[in-house]
Amino acid sequence: MNYNSTSIILSSSRLLFRQHIPEDINAYCTMEMDTDVRRYVGGQPRSREDAQQRFTSALQPVTDRLGMWATVLKEDSQYIGRCGIYPHFNHDGSTVPEEGTLAFYIARPYWGQGFATEAGQAFIEFGFNELKLKRIVAHVQAGNEASVHILKKLGFELKSTEVAHRTFYHFQLKNPVT
Repeated sequence: MNYNSTSIILSSSRLLFRQHIPEDINAYCTMEMDTDVRRYVGGQPRSREDAQQRFTSALQPVTDRLGMWATVLKEDSQYIGRCGIYPHFNHDGSTVPEEGTLAFYIARPYWGQGFATEAGQAFIEFGFNELKLKRIVAHVQAGNEASVHILKKLGFELKSTEVAHRTFYHFQLKNPVT
């Protein structure tokens, strides 16, 4: 693989989280074109061309450690998704100071193996201990019961429900030491 230990931001027992690299493109695009993966993150699968275009933004270096990171298995360096904490944005597009948004996207062949929970726990610890965030939020489209279950297992509480074109649950987890 074309990465070194300096490109790894975080690790857990089975996973490494690092910058995306050009070799990730096929696995990344496969996820973006998968109807089941995209069902709750935009609804429609992307075309290969659109997925490749989106991948170029994933290659941009993350400078403040808030972002979505390539998620790979430690045992064989297999790309299985992207996870991370990115800035929490207000409705006007401004960022909420000292807050982040947790997200995890795992490729369908790796569902049901605890990887999203493991990634979520690693990024919660990273967000609170390293980034000194006061609160982490997560947004889940109604119907995505697997993600709701994971967030509840991680200790998140439902803060509100937004009913619009699509219905979203808004969860939060406060830093226990702030």
